[in-house]
Amino acid sequence: MQAAVLREFHQPLEVEEVQIEAPQRGEIVVRIAASGVCRSDLHVQEERSPVARLPMVLGHEGAGVVEELGAGVESLAVGDHVVVALFGPCGTCGDCRAGDIVSCMSETRQNNMFGLMPDGTTRLRLDGAPVHPMVGSGSLAELAVVREAQAVKIDPEIPLDQACLAGCGVTTGVGAALNAAQVTPGSSVAVVGCGGVGLNVVQGARIAGAARILAVDTQATKLDLASDLGATDPVHLAQGQSVTDAIQAVVPGGVDFAFEVIGKPEIVAQAFAATRSGGTTVMVGSPPSGADIAVDGRLLFSDRKLVGTLGGGNVPQRDIPRLMEFYRQGSLKLEPLISQRLPLTQVNEAFEALVTGELARSVIVF
Repeated sequence: MQAAVLREFHQPLEVEEVQIEAPQRGEIVVRIAASGVCRSDLHVQEERSPVARLPMVLGHEGAGVVEELGAGVESLAVGDHVVVALFGPCGTCGDCRAGDIVSCMSETRQNNMFGLMPDGTTRLRLDGAPVHPMVGSGSLAELAVVREAQAVKIDPEIPLDQACLAGCGVTTGVGAALNAAQVTPGSSVAVVGCGGVGLNVVQGARIAGAARILAVDTQATKLDLASDLGATDPVHLAQGQSVTDAIQAVVPGGVDFAFEVIGKPEIVAQAFAATRSGGTTVMVGSPPSGADIAVDGRLLFSDRKLVGTLGGGNVPQRDIPRLMEFYRQGSLKLEPLISQRLPLTQVNEAFEALVTGELARSVIVF
């Protein structure tokens, strides 16, 4: 199969012929129809991600059709349309048995994060050597071998080139609003950073019933799109202006909920300071490893909350079907999120777009 392989950090991806092994027990083969290209993919390329294991097939935002089943697979059938989730819980650890699936950090999930199956191996080979699929997905490829728990069946009428966004960006953004923050009806919300994930925080806040949604960004085109998706107050952040000042100029006293979707510690601190007493700040962006976030202790003392989220508190078998139902009802918009569709041979153009930060999402279509 053809796949986009990262052989060296800070180098372009190479579209190469990768060998794929048959699925083993509890595994399936998915023929990928489309895959979004996420900033987390760029973090691997830039040697900023802890999940990087080279050589690696990038991509973790895929959707396609089940092509082959391994032994013991019961929830899926050949021909099913699926979204490949960001992760698949083990289902057997103490956290999973207690219903706290988000907290599953079993060996199975840890292997998943590093592109390995539960037995510690990978089903991909390049020149006879193992290749790691990013977070067990590797969706920038014609085929993917994934665990059954990582594939979520969806209605075949939903276009796969839109459904793929539910693999990461949409679940993370909407989940940050609905799961991590639990945005309340009538509340005020500020979303700092309106890229592919931030736009979905905006949508999640709208779906939750927020009365005011501030979209904060430096790029007017992103603010326009955020307004189309539900932001009530586009806030253009001027050079040198603090996020705190920009938000409180619109909502004096601070917002109920603030979301930082960039991954910069100083912006997290500014978003935190922009909330009211008792407010909640959610760090959605991924900061550099070891980075400190300096917040005013007196602000924290006033019942403000600062929390982080990994993937928007996503439980794949719960959240992806819910998102697809939002889409069917018209409350979740996916097509406006897609800035460009490209073939696999142009995958590096999608990564260039991530560097410039001018587009919402690039989707690779097969």
